[in-house]
Amino acid sequence: MIYKFLWLFTLLLSACTGVPQGVSTIKSFDANQYLGTWYEIARLDHSFEKDLQNVMAAYSLREDGGIRVINKGFNPKTKQWKEAEGKAYFIDAPNADKSNTGRLKVSFFGPFYGAYNIIELDQPYYNYVMLCGPDKSYFWILSRTPQLAYPIKQHLIAKAKELGFETDKLIYVEQSNVQINYEAGRHVIHPAP
Repeated sequence: MIYKFLWLFTLLLSACTGVPQGVSTIKSFDANQYLGTWYEIARLDHSFEKDLQNVMAAYSLREDGGIRVINKGFNPKTKQWKEAEGKAYFIDAPNADKSNTGRLKVSFFGPFYGAYNIIELDQPYYNYVMLCGPDKSYFWILSRTPQLAYPIKQHLIAKAKELGFETDKLIYVEQSNVQINYEAGRHVIHPAP
């Protein structure tokens, strides 16, 4: 009986860090370029982000080789900031060139991890990213700036719709000029000519 429970528990945990059917993650990702502050442009709604505006994510390296994650957003109804700190780790082994795939697991609640799948990334500049969770009910578009140019946003939304995400249910996050003192990151690295 205990083996059956452990098998089911392992299956559930792996499902939480999986990639939705018909979706693939990017093949090459430089974590150092990804560090710094990102602004949430759009998302599918979830209880942990209910009513939040000015949502930002800040990423920095952890001493154990993982990535420190700080998510922060403002709730205009309660007039309070909500913040959560988590940690993320790559799931797949590094590529031969030391880059990683865009498959990570992230935890905000102890030993439980969820999928952090990078499915579109502005390469080589890392100015915007499209993410999803283990299924198609978790979806985000993030940008290095509080606003994302309309043609880029429309391209990402069209791609998400093609992949089966419910883009008609997207919440477009209000971003005011409130500045948070997070490190800007290394996203300005440009490739050699």
